[in-house]
Amino acid sequence: MHDSTLPGLERSCGPSHDWVKLAPSRPGLMRIEASFAGHAYDPHRHDTYAIGVTVGGVQSFDYRGSRADSLAGHAIILHPDEVHDGRAGTEAGFRYRMLYLEPRLIQEALDYSRSLPFVKTAVSTDRRLLRALHMALDDLDRQPEELETDGTVLAIAEALAALDPSVSGRSHPAACAHAVTKARQFLDDNLDRTVGSGELEAVTGLDRYLLARHFRAILGTSPYRYLVMRRLDRARLLIRDGRSLAEAAMEAGFADQSHMTRHFGRAFGLPPGRWRTLQSRLSAR
Repeated sequence: MHDSTLPGLERSCGPSHDWVKLAPSRPGLMRIEASFAGHAYDPHRHDTYAIGVTVGGVQSFDYRGSRADSLAGHAIILHPDEVHDGRAGTEAGFRYRMLYLEPRLIQEALDYSRSLPFVKTAVSTDRRLLRALHMALDDLDRQPEELETDGTVLAIAEALAALDPSVSGRSHPAACAHAVTKARQFLDDNLDRTVGSGELEAVTGLDRYLLARHFRAILGTSPYRYLVMRRLDRARLLIRDGRSLAEAAMEAGFADQSHMTRHFGRAFGLPPGRWRTLQSRLSAR
Protein backbone atom coordinates (compact mmCIF):
# COMPACT_ATOMS: atom_id res chain seq x y z
CA MET A 1 0.00 0.00 0.00
CA HIS A 2 1.70 3.16 -1.15
CA ASP A 3 -1.08 5.55 -0.13
CA SER A 4 -2.75 5.87 3.25
CA THR A 5 -6.05 7.02 1.75
CA LEU A 6 -8.40 5.70 -0.90
CA PRO A 7 -8.52 7.62 -4.19
CA GLY A 8 -10.24 10.97 -4.20
CA LEU A 9 -11.01 11.17 -0.48
CA GLU A 10 -9.80 13.96 1.76
CA ARG A 11 -8.60 13.22 5.28
CA SER A 12 -10.56 15.92 7.06
CA CYS A 13 -13.81 15.38 8.93
CA GLY A 14 -15.85 17.97 10.76
CA PRO A 15 -19.02 18.37 12.79
CA SER A 16 -21.16 18.65 9.64
CA HIS A 17 -19.72 15.51 8.13
CA ASP A 18 -21.76 12.87 9.97
CA TRP A 19 -23.22 10.65 7.23
CA VAL A 20 -23.49 7.08 6.05
CA LYS A 21 -23.61 6.05 2.39
CA LEU A 22 -24.76 2.62 1.19
CA ALA A 23 -22.83 1.68 -1.92
CA PRO A 24 -23.99 -0.67 -4.72
CA SER A 25 -23.37 -4.16 -3.44
CA ARG A 26 -24.03 -7.82 -4.20
CA PRO A 27 -25.84 -10.61 -2.32
CA GLY A 28 -24.02 -11.40 0.91
CA LEU A 29 -21.71 -8.41 0.54
CA MET A 30 -22.64 -4.88 1.58
CA ARG A 31 -20.36 -1.85 1.25
CA ILE A 32 -20.63 1.50 3.01
CA GLU A 33 -18.70 4.72 3.40
CA ALA A 34 -19.23 6.87 6.49
CA SER A 35 -17.93 9.93 8.29
CA PHE A 36 -18.33 10.97 11.93
CA ALA A 37 -17.04 13.88 13.96
CA GLY A 38 -17.50 12.35 17.41
CA HIS A 39 -19.66 9.53 18.73
CA ALA A 40 -20.71 7.15 15.96
CA TYR A 41 -22.18 3.91 17.29
CA ASP A 42 -23.35 2.45 20.58
CA PRO A 43 -22.24 -1.12 21.41
CA HIS A 44 -23.69 -3.53 18.86
CA ARG A 45 -22.85 -6.65 16.90
CA HIS A 46 -23.30 -7.86 13.33
CA ASP A 47 -23.67 -11.42 12.11
CA THR A 48 -21.22 -10.69 9.32
CA TYR A 49 -17.53 -9.97 9.12
CA ALA A 50 -17.06 -6.19 9.20
CA ILE A 51 -13.81 -5.51 7.38
CA GLY A 52 -12.73 -2.12 6.16
CA VAL A 53 -10.20 0.66 5.86
CA THR A 54 -9.90 3.91 7.80
CA VAL A 55 -9.64 6.66 5.19
CA GLY A 56 -8.89 9.62 7.44
CA GLY A 57 -8.59 10.63 11.07
CA VAL A 58 -8.51 8.17 13.97
CA GLN A 59 -11.24 5.54 14.19
CA SER A 60 -11.55 4.30 17.78
CA PHE A 61 -13.67 1.50 19.18
CA ASP A 62 -13.92 -0.98 22.03
CA TYR A 63 -13.63 -4.62 21.01
CA ARG A 64 -13.08 -7.82 23.00
CA GLY A 65 -12.28 -5.97 26.22
CA SER A 66 -9.85 -3.34 24.97
CA ARG A 67 -9.70 -0.11 22.98
CA ALA A 68 -8.48 -0.14 19.41
CA ASP A 69 -7.38 2.83 17.31
CA SER A 70 -7.20 2.65 13.52
CA LEU A 71 -5.29 5.32 11.60
CA ALA A 72 -5.61 6.25 7.93
CA GLY A 73 -4.58 3.30 5.79
CA HIS A 74 -5.14 0.70 8.51
CA ALA A 75 -7.50 -2.24 8.08
CA ILE A 76 -10.19 -3.15 10.61
CA ILE A 77 -11.33 -6.75 11.13
CA LEU A 78 -14.40 -7.45 13.29
CA HIS A 79 -15.57 -11.03 13.66
CA PRO A 80 -19.28 -11.97 13.45
CA ASP A 81 -21.26 -11.58 16.67
CA GLU A 82 -18.49 -9.69 18.52
CA VAL A 83 -19.72 -6.57 20.35
CA HIS A 84 -18.08 -3.26 19.38
CA ASP A 85 -18.85 0.46 19.26
CA GLY A 86 -17.40 3.39 17.32
CA ARG A 87 -16.22 6.97 17.80
CA ALA A 88 -13.66 9.50 16.65
CA GLY A 89 -10.30 9.21 18.35
CA THR A 90 -9.51 12.91 17.86
CA GLU A 91 -11.46 16.14 17.38
CA ALA A 92 -10.75 15.91 13.65
CA GLY A 93 -13.23 13.03 13.33
CA PHE A 94 -12.80 10.04 11.08
CA ARG A 95 -13.89 8.62 7.76
CA TYR A 96 -13.92 4.99 6.71
CA ARG A 97 -15.09 2.44 4.17
CA MET A 98 -16.42 -0.92 5.32
CA LEU A 99 -17.37 -4.24 3.81
CA TYR A 100 -19.95 -6.41 5.57
CA LEU A 101 -19.32 -9.93 4.35
CA GLU A 102 -21.58 -12.85 5.16
CA PRO A 103 -19.61 -15.77 6.68
CA ARG A 104 -21.11 -18.18 4.13
CA LEU A 105 -19.08 -16.49 1.40
CA ILE A 106 -15.88 -16.98 3.38
CA GLN A 107 -16.87 -20.62 3.91
CA GLU A 108 -17.53 -21.11 0.20
CA ALA A 109 -14.24 -19.51 -0.75
CA LEU A 110 -12.16 -21.58 1.67
CA ASP A 111 -14.32 -24.74 1.28
CA TYR A 112 -17.07 -25.76 3.63
CA SER A 113 -15.01 -28.22 5.65
CA ARG A 114 -12.98 -25.43 7.27
CA SER A 115 -13.98 -23.24 10.19
CA LEU A 116 -14.26 -19.48 9.99
CA PRO A 117 -11.00 -17.57 10.36
CA PHE A 118 -10.75 -15.62 13.60
CA VAL A 119 -8.25 -12.74 13.56
CA LYS A 120 -7.58 -11.66 17.14
CA THR A 121 -6.09 -8.29 16.21
CA ALA A 122 -8.84 -5.87 15.23
CA VAL A 123 -6.51 -3.37 13.51
CA SER A 124 -4.06 -4.60 10.91
CA THR A 125 -1.51 -3.29 8.43
CA ASP A 126 -1.27 -6.63 6.64
CA ARG A 127 -0.48 -5.84 3.01
CA ARG A 128 -2.30 -8.86 1.62
CA LEU A 129 -5.51 -7.94 3.39
CA LEU A 130 -5.24 -4.27 2.44
CA ARG A 131 -4.76 -5.15 -1.23
CA ALA A 132 -7.88 -7.31 -1.10
CA LEU A 133 -9.88 -4.56 0.60
CA HIS A 134 -8.88 -2.00 -1.99
CA MET A 135 -10.20 -4.36 -4.66
CA ALA A 136 -13.57 -4.18 -2.93
CA LEU A 137 -13.65 -0.57 -1.73
CA ASP A 138 -11.77 1.65 -4.18
CA ASP A 139 -14.85 2.32 -6.33
CA LEU A 140 -18.08 2.63 -4.34
CA ASP A 141 -20.08 4.32 -7.11
CA ARG A 142 -20.14 1.27 -9.35
CA GLN A 143 -22.00 -2.03 -9.01
CA PRO A 144 -19.28 -4.73 -8.88
CA GLU A 145 -19.54 -7.48 -11.47
CA GLU A 146 -20.20 -11.03 -10.27
CA LEU A 147 -16.83 -12.42 -11.37
CA GLU A 148 -15.11 -9.41 -9.86
CA THR A 149 -16.86 -10.03 -6.55
CA ASP A 150 -15.87 -13.70 -6.59
CA GLY A 151 -12.23 -12.72 -6.90
CA THR A 152 -12.54 -10.14 -4.15
CA VAL A 153 -14.19 -12.57 -1.73
CA LEU A 154 -11.53 -15.20 -2.42
CA ALA A 155 -8.72 -12.70 -1.87
CA ILE A 156 -10.22 -11.53 1.44
CA ALA A 157 -10.91 -15.10 2.59
CA GLU A 158 -7.36 -16.19 1.85
CA ALA A 159 -5.96 -13.11 3.60
CA LEU A 160 -8.03 -13.82 6.71
CA ALA A 161 -7.03 -17.50 6.68
CA ALA A 162 -3.37 -16.48 6.45
CA LEU A 163 -3.83 -14.31 9.55
CA ASP A 164 -5.36 -17.26 11.44
CA PRO A 165 -3.13 -20.29 10.69
CA SER A 166 -5.14 -22.46 13.09
CA VAL A 167 -8.15 -22.39 10.75
CA SER A 168 -6.71 -25.21 8.61
CA GLY A 169 -6.85 -27.53 11.59
CA ARG A 170 -10.55 -26.94 12.37
CA SER A 171 -13.10 -28.68 10.22
CA HIS A 172 -16.74 -29.81 10.11
CA PRO A 173 -18.32 -32.95 8.66
CA ALA A 174 -19.55 -32.32 5.13
CA ALA A 175 -23.06 -33.49 6.06
CA CYS A 176 -23.32 -30.89 8.82
CA ALA A 177 -22.06 -28.13 6.52
CA HIS A 178 -24.71 -29.17 3.98
CA ALA A 179 -27.41 -29.08 6.67
CA VAL A 180 -26.40 -25.56 7.66
CA THR A 181 -26.58 -24.45 4.04
CA LYS A 182 -30.11 -25.85 3.73
CA ALA A 183 -31.13 -24.11 6.96
CA ARG A 184 -29.70 -20.80 5.78
CA GLN A 185 -31.46 -21.05 2.43
CA PHE A 186 -34.76 -21.87 4.14
CA LEU A 187 -34.41 -18.83 6.39
CA ASP A 188 -33.57 -16.62 3.41
CA ASP A 189 -36.78 -17.79 1.73
CA ASN A 190 -38.98 -17.19 4.78
CA LEU A 191 -37.91 -13.84 6.22
CA ASP A 192 -41.44 -12.45 6.40
CA ARG A 193 -42.88 -15.06 8.76
CA THR A 194 -42.16 -16.93 11.98
CA VAL A 195 -39.99 -20.00 11.39
CA GLY A 196 -40.33 -22.88 13.85
CA SER A 197 -37.52 -25.07 15.15
CA GLY A 198 -39.38 -28.13 13.93
CA GLU A 199 -39.35 -26.76 10.39
CA LEU A 200 -35.57 -26.46 10.42
CA GLU A 201 -35.27 -29.97 11.86
CA ALA A 202 -37.41 -31.30 9.01
CA VAL A 203 -35.45 -29.37 6.39
CA THR A 204 -31.99 -30.35 7.65
CA GLY A 205 -32.43 -33.71 9.35
CA LEU A 206 -30.60 -32.44 12.45
CA ASP A 207 -32.13 -31.83 15.86
CA ARG A 208 -32.46 -28.18 16.80
CA TYR A 209 -29.54 -28.04 19.23
CA LEU A 210 -27.06 -29.87 17.01
CA LEU A 211 -28.10 -27.62 14.13
CA ALA A 212 -27.68 -24.50 16.30
CA ARG A 213 -24.15 -25.58 17.30
CA HIS A 214 -23.06 -26.22 13.72
CA PHE A 215 -24.82 -23.11 12.44
CA ARG A 216 -22.88 -20.94 14.89
CA ALA A 217 -19.57 -22.70 14.19
CA ILE A 218 -19.94 -22.35 10.42
CA LEU A 219 -21.76 -19.02 10.07
CA GLY A 220 -20.75 -17.29 13.29
CA THR A 221 -24.23 -16.77 14.73
CA SER A 222 -27.48 -18.52 15.64
CA PRO A 223 -30.30 -19.36 13.18
CA TYR A 224 -32.64 -16.86 14.83
CA ARG A 225 -30.12 -14.04 14.80
CA TYR A 226 -29.34 -14.79 11.17
CA LEU A 227 -33.06 -14.45 10.39
CA VAL A 228 -33.34 -11.15 12.28
CA MET A 229 -30.27 -9.70 10.58
CA ARG A 230 -31.59 -10.49 7.11
CA ARG A 231 -34.84 -8.74 8.07
CA LEU A 232 -32.81 -5.75 9.23
CA ASP A 233 -30.87 -5.69 5.97
CA ARG A 234 -34.20 -5.49 4.15
CA ALA A 235 -35.52 -2.81 6.51
CA ARG A 236 -32.44 -0.67 6.07
CA LEU A 237 -32.83 -0.69 2.30
CA LEU A 238 -36.54 0.13 2.58
CA ILE A 239 -35.79 3.09 4.86
CA ARG A 240 -33.12 4.33 2.47
CA ASP A 241 -35.64 4.12 -0.38
CA GLY A 242 -38.12 6.34 1.46
CA ARG A 243 -40.42 3.99 3.35
CA SER A 244 -41.59 5.14 6.77
CA LEU A 245 -40.19 3.29 9.75
CA ALA A 246 -43.53 1.58 10.35
CA GLU A 247 -43.79 0.50 6.71
CA ALA A 248 -40.22 -0.80 6.68
CA ALA A 249 -40.85 -2.80 9.84
CA MET A 250 -43.93 -4.51 8.44
CA GLU A 251 -42.47 -5.17 4.99
CA ALA A 252 -39.27 -6.60 6.49
CA GLY A 253 -41.15 -9.10 8.64
CA PHE A 254 -41.09 -7.48 12.09
CA ALA A 255 -44.12 -7.47 14.39
CA ASP A 256 -44.16 -3.65 14.51
CA GLN A 257 -41.91 -0.58 14.47
CA SER A 258 -40.82 -0.93 18.10
CA HIS A 259 -39.79 -4.54 17.47
CA MET A 260 -37.64 -3.43 14.55
CA THR A 261 -36.19 -0.50 16.49
CA ARG A 262 -34.98 -2.71 19.34
CA HIS A 263 -33.21 -5.08 16.98
CA PHE A 264 -31.88 -2.24 14.80
CA GLY A 265 -30.06 -0.62 17.72
CA ARG A 266 -28.56 -3.90 18.88
CA ALA A 267 -27.32 -4.71 15.38
CA PHE A 268 -26.12 -1.33 14.11
CA GLY A 269 -25.46 0.77 17.21
CA LEU A 270 -27.97 3.52 16.40
CA PRO A 271 -31.77 3.79 16.08
CA PRO A 272 -33.36 3.59 12.62
CA GLY A 273 -34.46 7.23 12.77
CA ARG A 274 -30.87 8.34 13.28
CA TRP A 275 -29.73 6.10 10.43
CA ARG A 276 -32.37 7.65 8.15
CA THR A 277 -31.15 11.14 9.12
CA LEU A 278 -27.56 10.21 8.24
CA GLN A 279 -28.73 8.99 4.83
CA SER A 280 -30.75 12.16 4.24
CA ARG A 281 -27.83 14.37 5.24
CA LEU A 282 -25.61 12.72 2.65
CA SER A 283 -28.27 13.13 -0.06
CA ALA A 284 -28.44 16.86 0.70
CA ARG A 285 -24.69 17.34 0.28
